[in-house]
Amino acid sequence: MTTAQLDIFQTLADPSRREMLHLLSKESLTINALAENFDMSRPAVSKHVKILHQAGFITIRDIGRERYCLLSQDGFTRLQEWISYFDKFWSNKLKKLETVLNNKANA
Repeated sequence: MTTAQLDIFQTLADPSRREMLHLLSKESLTINALAENFDMSRPAVSKHVKILHQAGFITIRDIGRERYCLLSQDGFTRLQEWISYFDKFWSNKLKKLETVLNNKANA
């Protein structure tokens, strides 16, 4: 599965993955260190890490024998682009409403 094939909202729908992102926002962690924060098996944590990686939210860097997880901007950029589209949509709607109301007030 490539990065583009994973839906960012499906990726973020899982509370464990959202918590992993919060933890990684404070510092990069090994997969084992990340797993210590959850009541699930190491393979289950690895599966979540793989999904976050495939969706572009994290990168994995091998340093010696350890695999470190770090936040990556790609997934967040795609999320922001989606949100920005609707920000513009609603902003335009509100501007049109403001124009209509101003015209009625001035009439």
